[in-house]
Parts: sequence; C-alpha cells; structure tokens
Amino acid sequence: MAPLDRLPLDALHRALGAKMGAFAGVEMPMQYAGVMDEHRHARTRAALFDVSHMGQVVLDAPADTAAAALEALVPQDIAGLKAGRQRYAFFTNAEGGIEDDLMIADYGGQIRLVINAARREADMALLRAGLPADVPARLLSDRALLALQGPEAEAALAPLAPEAAAMRFMDVAEMEVAGVPAWISRSGYTGEDGYEISLPADRAEAVARALLDRPEVAPAGLGARDTLRLEAGLCLYGQDIDSTTSPIEAGLGWAIQKARRAGGAREGGFPGAARILREMAEGAPRARVGLRPAGRAPMRAGVPLYEDETGGAPVGTVTSGGFGPTVGAPVAMGYVPAAAARQGHEIFGEVRGKRLAATVSDLPFVPARTKR
Repeated sequence: MAPLDRLPLDALHRALGAKMGAFAGVEMPMQYAGVMDEHRHARTRAALFDVSHMGQVVLDAPADTAAAALEALVPQDIAGLKAGRQRYAFFTNAEGGIEDDLMIADYGGQIRLVINAARREADMALLRAGLPADVPARLLSDRALLALQGPEAEAALAPLAPEAAAMRFMDVAEMEVAGVPAWISRSGYTGEDGYEISLPADRAEAVARALLDRPEVAPAGLGARDTLRLEAGLCLYGQDIDSTTSPIEAGLGWAIQKARRAGGAREGGFPGAARILREMAEGAPRARVGLRPAGRAPMRAGVPLYEDETGGAPVGTVTSGGFGPTVGAPVAMGYVPAAAARQGHEIFGEVRGKRLAATVSDLPFVPARTKR
C-alpha cells in the first residue's frame, strides 16, 4: 500500500490534538473536539477546515480562450462567467454521467479550478485530453486550501482581510490575509456563509493560526464537514453522484445555464448532451431525494430502499446518511423512482434485516445561509 500524503498543516493538526485518518490517499484530521461539537460550532460561529487535499488547477491561457475550451467538457456557461465570479460545474461523459464536480473561477484573466481529491489524476487526464494545446492545465502542488465556514466567518476574516467583507456568495478575489497573498472565494461545502482561502503552502500555518486566534473560530475535521454537507443536501462525489449518474437524476439541472440548454446560444456541445437535454425536457427515470427516517436509527450509504414494508425488490438506494446534529434526527439522501420522488411519500429502508419507514423530504434539510 502506498504511503499516505500529508497536508501542509499536518504538524498543526497534530499539535491541536486532531484524530487523523485516511481519505483519498491523504492523512486528514477527522475530528478535534468531536464531530457534534465541531458541527454545531460551524452552524453557530465559525469553523476552520483544512481542505488542502483538494486539487487546485490553473489553465495557462487567456481567460476567454480557456473558458471557451472548457465548454467542450462541462455543460456550464463558462464563456459567460464574469471576472471575479465562480461557478459550480461538472465534467460529463459520453453517456451523460458525471465524471466529477468542481468549481470554476475567473480571477480576472485566469481560469482556476478546484477539483475533488479522489479525482485529481483522472480529472487532469481528462483536461489534458480534452483541452487544446494552447490551453494547458497545471495542477498546483505548492498551495494550501482552508475553508472558514459559519455565520461568524465574515467577522473572523475581516480583521485579517478587510476587503473580504464586501464579497458576495460565489465572488472570488485576490487579497492579502494576515499579510499573505491569497486567492479567496466566498463559498464552501456546509450551507453556511464562509470562504475558501488558497495560499502558499509554506505560509499557510501562519494564516491558520491567525484565524484560530480569533474567538469565533475553532478547528473542524472531515467528520463535521460530512454531516454539514449532508444537512445542506450537497452531493459527495463517489456516493451521491458518479459516472453513471446524470445531472438531472441528481437534481443538479439548476447548474446548467440557459446558454447550454435546448434553444440556448450554445446548446449542447458537451459530452452526454443528448441524454442530459432529453432528461431536462422529459424528466429522468429516478431522482435524488432527501429522506427522513422514522425513529432514531440512521440509514447509511448502501441501505436498499423498498416501496413496501414486506416483499418486493429494491427500488432505490441510500447514498449518504447519518445523524443530523442541527436537525436533531437521522437524515439521508438517495435515489428513488421518479414517481416516488414526492414530498411526504413513505418508503422503507432495510437496516440490519429490518425494514424501517422513511419519508421523502425536500432538500436541503437545513436552509442555506449564504450571503447574496
């Protein structure tokens, strides 16, 4: 087995008493004070996550050239992305499945991407094969990425980077944080307000310590990141979406802008367009839904779903599930037939050989509180 990579802030995590574990080939802090406490701190104050395992990619070409080239790989309107803005996107394949989801930002002359850790090598191969020679993709190895998330994130960051307070959700900008040049986006993976801060790896610890010195901020690990994103109804690649899942099944049609849809200025032209545009018009045979299990037993990923309490074949599967600390009850997401994807519909998940009732619920479980 290959040795695990270590984060630039590995020593700081250990000094803070983090419990470490493996994720996507990287040794990551899973928790510090405990998942429940860290989750609640992110919902009420501000939590600092080290997400340096994510891939940061630069396209070394003029932004308009790079944006136009990217549209051959994603269904999003990248040519229409304004400088200083970021957009959620996904790579699709010829069958209309999702190869990865990512963030695409225009930093006023340069397009930069953030891709999932487990898909770094596959995504880089996809980019290099799919982009023209004059749009080279470069995976950065000398940067860290911090996520500051929670209702007090702005108050915590503003003393160190005053310009950050004026940013809106999905804005991006370059500025100094505690004297260190950084790339900042007002975004995250929790449903809360917050920022993602990219900065030179060798100066990341100084910035992390400056943020942790703020009274609003506490460190948080991968465990709380997962419970927060589940309550926010956000997909985890490899569980809730994968190469067989279409964006429409996953409820991500909102992320395909008008210009790329049927009748749009640049209709189609991306892998799997035939299936994706057809499902946009006619509907998909299944849908990702929220689930509220009855009782206190969680329904975790892999639990089969049935229409009836006894008999019959599975009609779907739970893709993510656990206890929602803010909700105060179990929550889950999964796929069910389109006919069953209506709020209040009862379905049954088989847990340890026993079928337990769950109610189909709208997503998210906890409303987003981003700054518009």
